[in-house]
Amino acid sequence: MKIEQYISQLLYRYQCVTVPGFGAFLTEFQSAHLDESSHSFYPPKKMISFNPFIKNNDGLLANHLAQAEKIAYEIAVNAIQNEVSHWKTKIQELGYFSVKNIGEFSLNAEKNLVFVPADQINYLKESFGLSSFVSPSVKREVYKEEIEALEEKAPIAFTPERRKNYKGLKYAAVIALSLGLTGVLGYKLYNDYLNKIEQETLIVQSNVQKKIDQKIQEATFFIENPLPSVTLTLPSEKKPYHVVAGAFRLETNAENAYNSLLKLGFKAKRLPVNKHGLHPVLYGSYASYGEARETMKDIQKLDNKDAWLLIQE
Repeated sequence: MKIEQYISQLLYRYQCVTVPGFGAFLTEFQSAHLDESSHSFYPPKKMISFNPFIKNNDGLLANHLAQAEKIAYEIAVNAIQNEVSHWKTKIQELGYFSVKNIGEFSLNAEKNLVFVPADQINYLKESFGLSSFVSPSVKREVYKEEIEALEEKAPIAFTPERRKNYKGLKYAAVIALSLGLTGVLGYKLYNDYLNKIEQETLIVQSNVQKKIDQKIQEATFFIENPLPSVTLTLPSEKKPYHVVAGAFRLETNAENAYNSLLKLGFKAKRLPVNKHGLHPVLYGSYASYGEARETMKDIQKLDNKDAWLLIQE
């Protein structure tokens, strides 16, 4: 049974997808960027990497495969083991093999496994429909030089104009000036009249406002039955980023792991059983992705290399 498509489906939703007995595929956010050498713009995406040291079965892939194929959980685990065995055989015999839409594996000179991610699929859901594009650079200096060269080749010539007889226009200008002065004087008188009306209106409004203010100051208000005080409860800070210690099928195992983390000093938590029938146990929950990711890295170095990050939307 091919499991590549089920790994791809999980990479859209999770940051860590573990293939039991083989390793884990990890995703990391990469911002949009510009390649100046090729003038290419690339949208934000998820970068895929591979960690061969995370091999424990966390139940994520097996449960997803069992639900998609409508088979028992144990059968799904066996199918994953058979596919992993097939991958290892191919890498030993051919020296390389590829996982569709995820990447290609090969062996280097030291017989170490090398992973090269595929770049034809963007697993970041927010970038759906976005693709890279090329925009040629704007050559401003070249266009400026071309314009200057054209101006030198085609100088502007001024042609003197013959003097004409403008005696008739002179009398017309005198008449127009007289009419203009008359209009200006009339406009000034009209403006003075409007300003006077506006000032009188302001005086009346001011007197009315003073009387209103005096009545308000003289009034006394009594409230016989005051309203009860209102207590506002602010919502607690959301912490959707969780560092997961493990997901257990038996609740007793989850409780034991939870108590062990409390004894070690972690602010451990337990989540309700998920749709796969597993009981998640957390090292802690955090409000920001950066804080949760740094904590996960520290835990992987000092306590549990299989710790992973869960994001609840």
